[in-house]
Amino acid sequence: MNVPNHVAVILDGNGRWAKSKGLPRKMGHVQGGKNVEDMLYVADELGIKYFTVYAFSTENWKRSEDEVAALMTLLRSYLLSGFKKAAKNNVRIRVIGDKTGLAPDIQKAIADLEADSANNTGLQFQIAINYGGRDEILRMMQRMAEEIQAGTLTKEEITAEYVSSHLDTGDIPDPDLLIRTSGEQRISNFLLWQLAYTEFYFSQKHWPDFDRDELVKAIESYNQRDRRFGNAK
Repeated sequence: MNVPNHVAVILDGNGRWAKSKGLPRKMGHVQGGKNVEDMLYVADELGIKYFTVYAFSTENWKRSEDEVAALMTLLRSYLLSGFKKAAKNNVRIRVIGDKTGLAPDIQKAIADLEADSANNTGLQFQIAINYGGRDEILRMMQRMAEEIQAGTLTKEEITAEYVSSHLDTGDIPDPDLLIRTSGEQRISNFLLWQLAYTEFYFSQKHWPDFDRDELVKAIESYNQRDRRFGNAK
């Protein structure tokens, strides 16, 4: 089985999973968070090198205050426990998105975790928090404008490679496979630039029920694609 180098996942269906079991929405997020940890082991076992999840979008702030608070509490808990887990499993953890929009204690926890796991050589795990694809491109363009104003960047130096290297994912390869759970079939402002040549797989399972077998199915579907780039025939 040809395992994709980089798999990205839009984690969808936590709330619907909870509703189907008569539980409050926040319990769906708790179970979804546990499943992320489980799937990191599976991804590593299968030989995936980069695993990126869409955890909290720039649009998610519009949800109810209670739900946002529950998500931030869950995030704080994960960041605290992530130190030991990253060290134990040799996982490098990075957060992509606009970190300045997060609470100061969360920003510090992210910085500490990224620094603590920076030299780990195993699975590369990216968590998209306060992330939006349009926002990412706008932030990149603002930095580019600053460089032009400072005289350190010329028009001729603005290439596709320049743009890629100045995005939040600048030092990792673009995803080979994008998975979205819970039956939805849209990318919801996720990795807009990076998904240009990515294969998509839409799973009917809610994220808390997504398991090793479903990931293998997604990879098997990926293997059946005739991947072509540009004008390749």
